[in-house]
Order: sequence, then structure tokens, then C-alpha cells
Amino acid sequence: MARSTFVYVSYIRTTPEKLWSALTDTEFMRQYWFGMRCESQWTAGSSWRLVSGDDRVFDTGEIVEAQPPRRLVIRWTHQNRPELTAEGPSLCTMELEPESNGSAVKLSITHTIEREPSKLIEAVSGGWPKIISNLKSLLETGAIALQEAYPKVDG
Repeated sequence: MARSTFVYVSYIRTTPEKLWSALTDTEFMRQYWFGMRCESQWTAGSSWRLVSGDDRVFDTGEIVEAQPPRRLVIRWTHQNRPELTAEGPSLCTMELEPESNGSAVKLSITHTIEREPSKLIEAVSGGWPKIISNLKSLLETGAIALQEAYPKVDG
């Protein structure tokens, strides 16, 4: 079967432990994920969901693998847009690798689905760079880079 894949890599000046915490701490997450939060116990087999600031559930799934502070795999199904929900579950893998000199952590996100083309992968490919840019900025400077995921356009 054909597969659609999106890969995003960022180097963040932090430790693997701090990055893992930022990826799994609900309150910290709201700061860089435009008010969204992930709710889970962050252990293999536990449920997972992405919830907006007004408590709408956008995505649901389960934690497939959790190896703090190195690897997190989430089975992820979109819930809001019927055309994305119809595509079924995707797999989001986050890998954290410290650089050899200890000054940064390489964060690799690979989001895949067993279909091609995929509207879900197209959608996440627009979101992940903004989310991770905010995360990187917040960890390195204490402030996010982007205020809105999709700024309003006048006209």
C-alpha cells in the first residue's frame, strides 16, 4: 500500500529531558501549540487526545510507544474534518537525539499514513513547522515566535 509521509527536523538548544517535558506537559504545551493541549498518561497503551482551548477535541488516538526522553509514537486520528477522519489513523513518531557536544537536541517528527495522497498529511505538514518553531523559540528564548497558527487575512 502507498504511504504518505511528512518529516520535520529541528535542533533545539535544550536537554532531552526538558524537551520531553515540553512535549508532554499540558500547561506548557498550550503556550507553543496555539492554546491546544494533548491529554494522555504518556505511557504505551494509554489514550491520547488533542483538545482546543475551548475544549473541542480535534484528534484522538493512543500512545503506541513511550521511551522518555528518547521516543514517542502516537496513533492519531483526526476528528473535526470528515474528509480527514475518513482517512483513518496516522502514526506520529517523535525522536529526540542529543547532539554529541550536548548543546542541542535533534527533534525528528515523522507523520505517516497508509494512503497516498493524504489530506491529513498535507494538513499536518502546514502545522508542525509552526508548532515546533514556537516550541524551539519558547525553550531557547522564553517567548513564542508566532501568535496565531493561521493569521486572519483582511479582505
